[in-house]
Amino acid sequence: MVGNSIVVVDYDPGWPERFLRLGACLRAALGPLALRIDHIGATSVPGLAAKPVLDVQVSEAALEPVAAYLPALEAAGFCVRAAGSWSEQFALLMRDYLRASPKEAARYAARKRALAAGVGQDRQAYTDAKGPFIWALMVRADAWAQACGWAPGLSDA
Repeated sequence: MVGNSIVVVDYDPGWPERFLRLGACLRAALGPLALRIDHIGATSVPGLAAKPVLDVQVSEAALEPVAAYLPALEAAGFCVRAAGSWSEQFALLMRDYLRASPKEAARYAARKRALAAGVGQDRQAYTDAKGPFIWALMVRADAWAQACGWAPGLSDA
């Protein structure tokens, strides 16, 4: 990001390595509490333009009791999801579909760039404007998942 403007940049081949380092730190800190630690979002899709911010999803067997992990993770900007939950599966399906579908990833990148150029610093407008595109993409991702028997692979870290 430049200043407060939303900036979408070309894919950085260093993003996976940055995630691996971060994931290893999280794995060391959380141990078996984290059932999955996954690189999600646009930076997890090779070749996809993105805001230069790594998205990490930590999945727990149960979200209660939260005192052992949630405050520290949220303070660091991490999202914790229950393993097998809809929100966990949504992020993983979107990532895996975009990884398997370079044309879809290119369409998504073009949409993100156009939106970033049009909304300036309004992050909520950027997020809201992506919504219809993402939902249409997820309809296609669901059809792909049904056709190929998709299931989440192993945790990334």
